[in-house]
Amino acid sequence: MFIYLRKIYLPARLSSWILAGLITGNTLLAQPAPKANDSTTPLHLLQPDYPVPYGQPKLEDVTGALRRIYTYLEANTPTQLIDKETKKDVTTGGTFNPNAIFKPGDFRLISYEWGVTYSGMLLASEATGDTRYADYTNKRLQFIAEQVPYFRNQVMADPKANTPMRAVLAPHALDDAGAMCAAMIKAGRAGGVKADLRPMIDNYINYIQTKEFRLADGTLARNRPQPSTLWLDDLFMSVPALAQMGKLTGNRTYYDEAVKQVTQFSKRMFNQQKGLYMHGWVEGMAVHPEFHWARANGWGILTAVELLDVLPADYPGRPAILTLLQAHAKGLMAQQSGSGFWHQLLDRPDSYLETSATAIYVYAFAHAINQGWLDPLAYAPATLLGWNAVSTKITEKGQIEGVCVGTGMGFDPAFYYYRPINIYAAHGYGPALLAGAEVIKLLKNKTFEINDSSLQLTLKK
Repeated sequence: MFIYLRKIYLPARLSSWILAGLITGNTLLAQPAPKANDSTTPLHLLQPDYPVPYGQPKLEDVTGALRRIYTYLEANTPTQLIDKETKKDVTTGGTFNPNAIFKPGDFRLISYEWGVTYSGMLLASEATGDTRYADYTNKRLQFIAEQVPYFRNQVMADPKANTPMRAVLAPHALDDAGAMCAAMIKAGRAGGVKADLRPMIDNYINYIQTKEFRLADGTLARNRPQPSTLWLDDLFMSVPALAQMGKLTGNRTYYDEAVKQVTQFSKRMFNQQKGLYMHGWVEGMAVHPEFHWARANGWGILTAVELLDVLPADYPGRPAILTLLQAHAKGLMAQQSGSGFWHQLLDRPDSYLETSATAIYVYAFAHAINQGWLDPLAYAPATLLGWNAVSTKITEKGQIEGVCVGTGMGFDPAFYYYRPINIYAAHGYGPALLAGAEVIKLLKNKTFEINDSSLQLTLKK
């Protein structure tokens, strides 16, 4: 199927699309490198000085970025039990060792950030055909499952103790439960893990459904740092797991609960005029400080994408979720910076540029385009520009730069403006994997043909 869009005359600044080359199929036709600007260059031939690469990325470059992330994480997230005092390997020990811990790496194997990373590895494997990514997830989920009987008695004796498996066996926050649960369901459905993940999945879902604090209308909430507080982050820490459970079991009550949570969060926290979510909401406050924190908005749009992925086509609440996704995407696109990144506070351009949120938006936009939920012409340029920005923050070692550390809910702008960034902020790795994998799918599914007088988009059958 070929769709030819009407002729659009482009400003001179888009001439770098020409220099990026014509895309035919998936092959980038090489173009001569532009000459540097100098005093003799005619004005109409001056080249823009872009701060990040501009134009369509090459498939091999995107794949290379994912491979670097994989190589770094594979080497620095070991699957091993050691004695915390002697440092000896006790992975295969038969007798319980109260000093046993997971061998430290650069990141924890059990956390919501790593739930996103496990999902990102699965998608990277699907997009590239490289089984090493899926093996990364399967190996670690297998390892975690094998530790359940080893640590169960210890955790049950003291559910609040700081033990390696506490968050799995005795979750006490949505952060403990949702992202890991969703990743386990995805991995289990893909069939790559030999261990039975279902006991852990059921325990997570039980926590979300029966133990997390709720407002009077059933909205999932927190009692810290203020009582009866909604954090936008908690949409992602609950809804994708519920949605995946609906897919796994065929029980539509999980979909009902997932849609209910999105609806009730959104009526309190989504600014219809801006198309953005506030980060936090406190019951009883007459005026809510609206800080549109970038990564929280990332969790919001990622939740909508994950929910739409599994909601049946005939589910009554599906159109409303799709409309919300589209409104949110429109609001986000309006806030993208000229460099392709989004700001730490989305509508405050003097706040710093942040990588993890940018990667989440790239994934969400690319996936929504690939699924037919967003217009490719409107959103693909922003998506590719965003990926090009993210790619500049993936080091040769495979680490992710420019990622805000974990962040609570603030009531003044300085709280967000000065949150540190760090390569060991785990929040960047899963989003970068998701973004790169979905951009690969976008590049394989769509063909862009660009020249100096018109823009045409060809959709492959």
